[in-house]
Amino acid sequence: MPIHMLKIINGAPETALPSYLQRVDSKYLQLGCDHANKYFKGTVTLSYPLIQLGNGTDSFKIILQDMENLCSRTSSINILFLGKMAKDCAKVVHQGDTVLIAGFNLATSPSASEDGRHCCHLEVSEEAGSTIYIYTKSSPVTASEIASTPVALKYTYTPLNRLTGGTTVNLYGVVKFFKPPYISKGTDYCSVVTLVDQSNVKLTCTLFNGNLDALPKIYKIGDIVRFHRIKIREYNGQIQGVTSIGFASLTFDGTPGAAIIPRASSKLYTFTDEEQKTIEELRVWGSSNLSISGPAVKLSGVQPKLFFDLTCQLIGKAKMDGSSFLLKVWDGTKCSYQSWKVPVESRDLEGDKVLIHKLRNLTVDILVYDNHVQLAKSLKVGSFLRIYSLHAKQASPENQADVSYIEFHLHGGTCYGRGFGVLPESNPDVKELKSFLDSVDLTEHQNVETVSSMELDSTSDSVSNSEVYLERCQQLSVTVLTDHQDLNETALNTILNNRTPQQYRIRAKLRTFKPQKLYQSIKLYCSKCNSLQEVPDGDDFDFILQDSAATLPNPELHNKLWYDSAVWNTEHPKQRTIAVHFVKHNEMVQEPGNCLIMVEGGTQKEILKLTRRFKGVIPVRSMQEDLELLDLSAPFLLQGKIRHYGCKQCSKPKTIKSLHFLSEEEHPSWEPSEVAQILGIQPLQYVFVMEFTLVDGTGELNAYLFDYEKFFQIPASEVLSSDLLQKKMEATMDSLCSPKRKIDDLPWLECIIRSYTVRDGTEQRVCYQIFDTTVAEDVV
Repeated sequence: MPIHMLKIINGAPETALPSYLQRVDSKYLQLGCDHANKYFKGTVTLSYPLIQLGNGTDSFKIILQDMENLCSRTSSINILFLGKMAKDCAKVVHQGDTVLIAGFNLATSPSASEDGRHCCHLEVSEEAGSTIYIYTKSSPVTASEIASTPVALKYTYTPLNRLTGGTTVNLYGVVKFFKPPYISKGTDYCSVVTLVDQSNVKLTCTLFNGNLDALPKIYKIGDIVRFHRIKIREYNGQIQGVTSIGFASLTFDGTPGAAIIPRASSKLYTFTDEEQKTIEELRVWGSSNLSISGPAVKLSGVQPKLFFDLTCQLIGKAKMDGSSFLLKVWDGTKCSYQSWKVPVESRDLEGDKVLIHKLRNLTVDILVYDNHVQLAKSLKVGSFLRIYSLHAKQASPENQADVSYIEFHLHGGTCYGRGFGVLPESNPDVKELKSFLDSVDLTEHQNVETVSSMELDSTSDSVSNSEVYLERCQQLSVTVLTDHQDLNETALNTILNNRTPQQYRIRAKLRTFKPQKLYQSIKLYCSKCNSLQEVPDGDDFDFILQDSAATLPNPELHNKLWYDSAVWNTEHPKQRTIAVHFVKHNEMVQEPGNCLIMVEGGTQKEILKLTRRFKGVIPVRSMQEDLELLDLSAPFLLQGKIRHYGCKQCSKPKTIKSLHFLSEEEHPSWEPSEVAQILGIQPLQYVFVMEFTLVDGTGELNAYLFDYEKFFQIPASEVLSSDLLQKKMEATMDSLCSPKRKIDDLPWLECIIRSYTVRDGTEQRVCYQIFDTTVAEDVV
């Protein structure tokens, strides 16, 4: 049985582990090392739903925290259960469990740069011979046994004025402010909640979870929440709350007299009569001491320039471009102002076309932007929504004879609680809305074509909807923030007068940029010594290859245990001896697409030909006892059109026979990072380095762009070898800063920048860097 449930008795496991197993810390989990007879132990901090991969294999993902190595960045690691073991573990592994894993495979984690966890992940399956041990402090109980238990757990709740940093507590509070869940950097959802209680102390909590349903289900200011196991910390002199292991929540309607029905983040919870009294007391206190807004505005009551909350039903949706998404909604009332109908092809619109046409005079089109787009895509047509801080923007027509109209926008970011949430059908507001929608007489609106709707068949003498849409897009930002949407916009003149270090959200235009020759922006960066260097050109590589060709291949180094060799002579343009060594796997040479080769005596042209056919090419030369890499001015590995370089200062090259360890792996991938690590190479990364001059009407600021691939959505490593990508990059920069257009005609860029100080000789100067910003998909 590959899964074992072990009891903890008096602090020790009831059953001892096999004596041959040895524990391995997260910091020693490295590719190329032998992990047989080793086990990894950690606490489950997060688990994800069971899914099926593209090939039909079941997959279950958890995150384990190495509790004995908390100070290390690598102490948190992704675990992937595959196949039957994924199904079995999804039933018994829960957040907060202590889990021990033996017989795992180690692989490169594709999400390490985004989630900040270990650079590798563990793959666990019956095929790999994996064994799982799950520690429990008592015997497992079923849900029915829990429900029948007569004595409930007794929890202690801490008032907000008695919270201290470094503790984990249970608490109650009334919601004074909240931001609906949004996708944070990485894969987790984030929600921000500010609570108050009778002590008049305020607590702001930042809550993260990979499962949207595990976050508090807050619908409005005045709701009451119960948090269990919320971690309290002190930051900049302020007490804050953050999620911790085992965090759980209940949310209640804060309206006095309403039914006390908990909205739970987990299936199992306790709730006592004493706590019901707590809810009633907080309702009375909240209604008297909080400024709780009245009912949400109806579409019939919307005024231009208004920011409001809307409760509505979604009847259609469509993707517009990289930074916006269309929602068609109604609430049963008719907007008294002419509203903008966003032009969209029928084939791109999801929803019942007959119903959409029937309700065309009662629906409004809402464009949502940036961080809200991903959540909008997941909405189901027919669901009921509450949209927070929706903007009714007044727009002026091009033709003065036409009537002004209203556009509905849910702008990017989370300022003022901006966002939306799905309301369950059991929600009182939804029940009221459904009853009202059922009572609406649609025949009143079927045959009446009024000026309150700009339909797609607008008259020929007015500006077409497509032109209006394009013009609106020019006024919007052509960049998308990938994080920090909660920051408010700051004027450039304010930033220039502020102290460092700081982070800001700005809205500005690009006046100019350097270098003008965009290929010159590609540099090589060492993350260890922070050095930047130019990418070597082909002439340097040719010279190094010619120099190494003077050393003839050593016959004693041919046809070793882990590689086969082929040698031949060439007469033109002069006599040379070329040796190609084919790395074996399971004592066999692999198919070319999976085979790594090492080449001696080849020219650059010959090596580039080989890269088109083989998995990777390593240029080498013969020494007395082993093959060795060339000078690190040459690439240590070529794959396809990409040349991988190493840092001369930080690398400590090993002999080529170190590759033998990689070739013995069950599925050698020959990833550049793995090859570099086994050969003692500190790899250099391709990066974009540019200087942008930004203006916003209040000031001018020079900011550096230092980016691998996120800003342009183009990998820096591929640009120099692709004419198509270079043209794409040129077209992007031309759209952001064309010399043929006036500054007023250029699009807005919404960016996150950081200020920092560098020492220049004896003086210090302030610099600025753009980060967590990307160009919208429809621009690149």
